[in-house]
Amino acid sequence: MRRLFLAGGAALALGAVGVGLTGMAAQTPRNETFRMLQLFGDVLAVVEQAYVVPVDNQKLIEAALAGMMTALDPHSNYLAPDGYSELQERTSGEYSGVGLTITVEGGLVKIISPMDDSPAGRAGVQAGDIISAINGQNAAGLSVTAVSEKLRGPMGTSVTVTFLRDGEEARDVVLTREVIKVESVTGRLEGDFAYLRISTFNENTGRELAETITRLKAEKPDIKGYVLDLRNNGGGLLTAAIDVSDAFLERGEIVSQRGRRPDQIERYAAKPGDMTGGLPVVVLINYGSASASEIVAGALKDHQRATLVGLTTFGKGSVQTVIPLGGGRDGALSITTARYYTPSGASIQKIGIEPDLEVARSEAEARIVSRSSFIYSEAAYATALDASIGAERRGSHTPREAPGEEFDKTKDYQLQRALDVLRAGGDLARLTPAPNTVVVTLPGQTPVVDENTEEDAPTPESIPPAPATDPSAPPPRTPEVTPGNLPTPQRR
Repeated sequence: MRRLFLAGGAALALGAVGVGLTGMAAQTPRNETFRMLQLFGDVLAVVEQAYVVPVDNQKLIEAALAGMMTALDPHSNYLAPDGYSELQERTSGEYSGVGLTITVEGGLVKIISPMDDSPAGRAGVQAGDIISAINGQNAAGLSVTAVSEKLRGPMGTSVTVTFLRDGEEARDVVLTREVIKVESVTGRLEGDFAYLRISTFNENTGRELAETITRLKAEKPDIKGYVLDLRNNGGGLLTAAIDVSDAFLERGEIVSQRGRRPDQIERYAAKPGDMTGGLPVVVLINYGSASASEIVAGALKDHQRATLVGLTTFGKGSVQTVIPLGGGRDGALSITTARYYTPSGASIQKIGIEPDLEVARSEAEARIVSRSSFIYSEAAYATALDASIGAERRGSHTPREAPGEEFDKTKDYQLQRALDVLRAGGDLARLTPAPNTVVVTLPGQTPVVDENTEEDAPTPESIPPAPATDPSAPPPRTPEVTPGNLPTPQRR
């Protein structure tokens, strides 16, 4: 069975598209390729013989393979056998760690998202924070695998992590490792409305969402609308993202993906049946919402099924296929094989999905966006793929809303505004200003949020019609895959 994984920072899709390895001829002439391989062998031999201390050839070769993959884009990786085994282990949904999804960019270890109710989450770690040291040792320049080894450990043991956050002093946080059990969906009633939180997309998400909606309906049969919270959700299974989107849609395309060749197009459509009965829906997003989360947000927005509230998403719109090497004995490759597109044909790669109502969770968060929207997004990667539609992520600007000094800090401002949107029936024109709201400005900036006019708005690249297929024809071959979670980012 093919299993598709997507996640922010470095999405993973197992068996996402067929990869004809023998058909991907290198553009470099074969003789030149052989010469460069010989050069690699010569360099290895010199290092082995001349380096000041004995070397481990296996580690050198694995490092060379990792470097080759990262030269492609930030999300293509080589997994050594130990790393591949760890990837498979994490699919059980239970491991001992501190509950962080991380990535590495420019030598810095960045937090994509803290997991709900994890040691890191309870300690106040936020998306976009940087790990500068672990147990007093500098973390700069470490690989994701090396950081993983330092953060993971036996339950009950502690690790001291130094975090950096924009505009604040470094802080040391002592995190006690515990068994991390991933609970994908939680829900509760918020007055007349239902609140649904999805922390990750795994194989149980679709079922858990259906069970949660059913339970809340039983508790309050006259629910008037739903808030779907995807903030700091770094992604997960593509199939789970499709199931979640399908729960709110009656029909239509949810997402499509296109690979290197024109015939490498896959489409996923909704089945009849909206579990919410067409009631208003608000989706909460922020820059920690990535990949699978963006698929859901994009599908519901394009079908005008939901209003998006929060901040622009991460902008992770590429798909990776994990290909075991030697049946997994030699590790595996996670290689970018496709981009995915929202129903309107828009690629969000490096762009993200903008909310209908831009709301920062705090004044400090609003100031971060005011300084640079690139501080935490796919666009920050120097080697990231482009969007393929000629558009760019919006630069630094002032968010429309942020809570003022008098706002109750124990409350969730973005959630309160989402509930306000539901009370207005999803009609932003009817939305009244929130009390204790401020517009954050810096010198030389205007608090007005610029809007694309119809003339200057980027035109999404249209997706060609799906080709007619012969039902009796065998499906295209895909690489053998083994279920797993991503190498980068990884949960710790």
